[in-house]
Order: sequence, then structure tokens, then C-alpha cells
Amino acid sequence: MTDYVRLLEANNAIQTIGDDTYWLCVTRTVQESKLFPVPSYMLLSYLCCFYRYPELLRKVEAVMPAEEVGDRSRLIGGKLGNLPGWALPTFYLLGREILINFGMLAPEDAAEDVAYVMDFWRRFKLAQQREDGHLNAREFGQRVQHLPERRVQRFHSELLPCKPGDRLGHAAQAFLATVSQYGFLVSCESRCALNNSGPYRLAEDREMIIRDFTDLAEGDYPWLDGVAGDIPFSNLTVTMEATGCQFYLMDDWGSFESRPEFTADKLTGVGLYTSDALSGGYIPVGMGSAEELAATFEDLTDRIRKATVELWKRTATWSRDEMMDAGALVYFSLIKEIAHIAGVYDVNDWMTIDPRADRFRSLFNDEFGRDFLGEMVGLVSLPSQQLNRYAMMQHNNNPVRYISQIPYSVLQREGGKLAPIGPGVSHLPPKQDLYTTTAGRLPLAEYNARARALQPAQMAPEYRFICDTTAKFHPDDAQVQALYRLEQEGSPLAGRGVGLSRDDVEAIRSARA
Repeated sequence: MTDYVRLLEANNAIQTIGDDTYWLCVTRTVQESKLFPVPSYMLLSYLCCFYRYPELLRKVEAVMPAEEVGDRSRLIGGKLGNLPGWALPTFYLLGREILINFGMLAPEDAAEDVAYVMDFWRRFKLAQQREDGHLNAREFGQRVQHLPERRVQRFHSELLPCKPGDRLGHAAQAFLATVSQYGFLVSCESRCALNNSGPYRLAEDREMIIRDFTDLAEGDYPWLDGVAGDIPFSNLTVTMEATGCQFYLMDDWGSFESRPEFTADKLTGVGLYTSDALSGGYIPVGMGSAEELAATFEDLTDRIRKATVELWKRTATWSRDEMMDAGALVYFSLIKEIAHIAGVYDVNDWMTIDPRADRFRSLFNDEFGRDFLGEMVGLVSLPSQQLNRYAMMQHNNNPVRYISQIPYSVLQREGGKLAPIGPGVSHLPPKQDLYTTTAGRLPLAEYNARARALQPAQMAPEYRFICDTTAKFHPDDAQVQALYRLEQEGSPLAGRGVGLSRDDVEAIRSARA
């Protein structure tokens, strides 16, 4: 039974998530897809999230608590950034809001599930972002700096210089454009395959941002089987040094804004890494020299262009149901990396549509999908969102609330509960049992077993709770020094330990160049 404090915390989360999401929706442009029924598949995905997230998150916590998943997520890139962190509670709550408006759910129903999902999210995000001390970008004034100093120093030291017109600068820009287009198609004309975080100041006129591209190779998505087999990495992280512009906004969707605009001529340094649930950290890709990195970008660009053509050919033959399934699964599975880290990923869990959501498929035609989604996330005009006329919503002053809170009267009477997850449905071809990882191409059983057995070196008991504050006040501690040296292995900073200033790191980088 949910207690009062837990309910207070859950409703606080519901309110702040709603305020954040409204701001994100009304301050961003909207583009309509001419291929995919995006609003319709979004609604279908939200229902899947409501029906499945509570049980799937409990399945994760049966082997690994949310806060440990958050700690491990700081070690790697992949689909664990600010965008999935925002999506976890938001998609679940929007699914709940849909059902309340359909008259199929009361606000007090599944109250313990709602409180649990909010609690999981809070513990996961507080652990993931413990270095900047915030739950999300909104709390930080639209900034995301979740990496510890030792990781930022390593990324800084390994940046390879580039400029407009040179081979590396041209190769990096071509890669970024190509992989962004490919990721857009992989994720069914959404931006779920891309995430930005940062910025980190390298000098008064230079900042670094981190860009993650995910789900690029044969892996979780069935529609990449036989299409992306020539792409050797599922996840790629690009570190980018920008000179002469300041990133004043980095939001929970991974979008950014800068003054002046971050154009190609502002890119003066770049790095490339891969990581996943088995890597234990970031692995440099082609980082031996500027020439090697340029050649790596060129090779990856060629491979991704070919995969893009093949994926276009495949999606062009899809029925509307196949498009609905693929798009809904992209959104619903945005947090699937949590299951990979815990080693409990299951295809039925993450790559099928829940039948309880699927029963609404025929309702979600293009017109209904567009109009209902617009009313829920933009206009805030659904019946469940209306408050008494004295109330004023943040950002628009109307008497509305974005997401319905749990009534406190549930403490005196228990609401309904959800049934367990059963077999899902899908109009897509079956997923082949092959996953591209940093440990090679593996069947799922082996992938899960390796993830469950993995003990990342930096997550060892003597290192896990060493943070930037520990290093600041105890720089001579043997374990602190050992952790920094562990991070520095194989980098230009190898063996330096704690105590390097930003200028020291820049000098080491410049000497390498």
C-alpha cells in the first residue's frame, strides 16, 4: 500500500514532469512525417508504456537496484542520456492520461504502480546525474553535466584538432550528417536515436558537447536484421569541441541552442567512442591519429549510407500496421538499455505490442492521432486536464494540469491493479537471435549472461562512491588516485592521477597534436 510520503513524492514528480514536458512541446517546432503515422504510433507507445513499465522495471530491480543502474549508466553512452531519462516517467504518465480520458481508468487506479515508476525514475536519475546534483536538465536551467571530472578530462585530452576544409573536419561533418539521417529513419522518423549532453567548458571561448548515436547496427530492432549487418557498432559517441560559440540551452530532449549558431566552422576538435552494457566504459574508435579518425569516419559514413538505402527499401514496403508497430516500439523501448545493463532483456518484453494497448489500434487513425495528441500535449484541453478556475498552470496561466495527480484519498481505499504482462503482438518479422555488442555478435542468452556477470572496474566497491567532491577534498587518497589512473589508462593522461587542471590537460593535448 502506498504511504503518504511516497504519494507526496509521486505527485511532485508528476507535476514537475508535466511542467517540463509542456515547455518542451511548446518551445520546439513540429514536423509532420509523410511516411510514418507518428502521432498515432506515439499514442500506441504510451499505452504500452503504461501497461508494461511497472512490471519491467521491477524485473530489472529483482537483480539490480535503480540507483546502481544509474551509476553504471554514467560509465557508458548509448540510450541512457537525458532523452530516455525524460521519457521513462513521461511516456508512462501520458499512457495513463489517455486511459483516464477514455474512461477506462480512474486516477486512483494502479496508484502503487504509478508511485513505483516515479520512485524508480527518481533514484535512477539522481544516481546518474549525481555529479551535477539534478534530476534533469530542467532543474539545471537546461544543462546536463552528468560526467565526472576524470571522464571529461580524458575526453578533453583525446580530442583531435580539426578545421573547415581539412580531411578530419570534412569527414566528421559528413559522418554527422549521414548518421543523423540514418538514425532518423531507424527510429521511424523520430529523433530517438540521437542525444546531446553537456556543455563542458574547455576554455573561455571553447566548449565541449557529447553526442550519442544509438541502435545503429543489428541489435534490438527487427527491422535492422539483414540491413545493418555491415555496421560494426550499435552505439557511437562523438565528442565535439566548439570554438567561438556558447551553448546556453541543452534540454531533456537532447536539443541544444547556442550563440552564435554551432556551424561547421566552429568545430575545432572531435573524438569517437563506442560503449554498451558489456563495455564497462568508453572504448576509443579510430583515435590513434587525425588521419586514422578521418579514415574511420569515412568508412563508417560509407557503410551507413548503404544501410540507409537498404532500410528505405524495406520501410517503403511496410503496411500501416508495420509502421505503427515499429514506431510504437521505438518510443516504448527508449529505456530498454536499463534491461540490457541488468541482463534481463527479453524480446517479448520490449519488441512486441501489449495486447491491452493494441485493442485501440483501429481508433488511432491519422486524424484522431494528430488531434488527440495535440490536445493532450500542446493545447492541454482534455477533460482530465481541467482544474478549477482559480488555478494557473506554469508557463501558460490557464486553469489546467498537464498530467493528473494521484488522489490522496487512495490512502483510504485501494484502486485497481494491472494484470501481468502476457504474450505481445507484432506485425513485423520475428527478431533474429543476433546482437551487435562490444564483445562481438552474440545471441541474446549470452548477451544477458555476460551483462549479469559484468563487474565494471570503476564500479568496484572501493571506487563506486568516489565522486568529484571526494576527489576535491581528498586528492591524495590512494583509492581516489587509483580511480583516476584507471580512467586514464590508454589516454594521453595515463598515470597522471588526480590534480590536473584544465590548462594542464589542454597542454598535454596540444603536445600530442
